[in-house]
Amino acid sequence: MSSIVKFFVAPDDTSAALTLQAGPGRASESLSFGNFDPEEAVVEWECLLSGGSYEELVEAGEPRIVAGEDYGGGVVFAISPGLSTALADAEQPRLRDVAASWVQLRAEEGESIDAEIASAIVIDLAALVGSARRRSQGVYCWVA
Repeated sequence: MSSIVKFFVAPDDTSAALTLQAGPGRASESLSFGNFDPEEAVVEWECLLSGGSYEELVEAGEPRIVAGEDYGGGVVFAISPGLSTALADAEQPRLRDVAASWVQLRAEEGESIDAEIASAIVIDLAALVGSARRRSQGVYCWVA
């Protein structure tokens, strides 16, 4: 799997959707990663943090796509309010535990994710969510 993943802050869905073609610009606070499926990851993280069911979240339409197609093209999706709250409320030890559990889940599916990188992704995303919430903005993900 080879993809560019950028989590970024935007004031609303319309602003976030505008990033579809070129990605979030420098004006947006963002985090860049690669080589994992962020749509699957955000649902797994929410389950790990909140104890919900993966199937229930997917059936509820998570993650919510705001622009693009999920079939080979780029996509922009919103981080759910549930995941945003769970990330913002979690302490670093809990975030590290979630990252370790995520690494284990992916390993069971034959995917290798470095534990330190996984921890950095989850902790940095939690910090980004906290920053966005202080400005009453949302966090989105752009994938190319």
